[in-house]
Amino acid sequence: SHIMSEYVRMTDTERDQIDQDAQVFMRTCADAIHQLRTEAHRGVQSAQVKEHRTAVLDFIEDYLKRVCKLYSEQRAIRVKRVIDKKRL
Repeated sequence: SHIMSEYVRMTDTERDQIDQDAQVFMRTCADAIHQLRTEAHRGVQSAQVKEHRTAVLDFIEDYLKRVCKLYSEQRAIRVKRVIDKKRL
């Protein structure tokens, strides 16, 4: 009960700011991955190094896509709750 008494709910404005910041961050990450992908093969002669870099960037890009999907699912739940609350 002590923990609950100190618990403060976030405002909708704070949630909106977090959503906005998260979207900017995900876009920035996607742009950085794209830039790394274009620079990864410059001056590299070894096929093994090229293959390794491609695999690492593919893994990072896939991870970002999974994070974005999870974020989208959580945001959809929030939007649904807001709509349900307005209906009541």
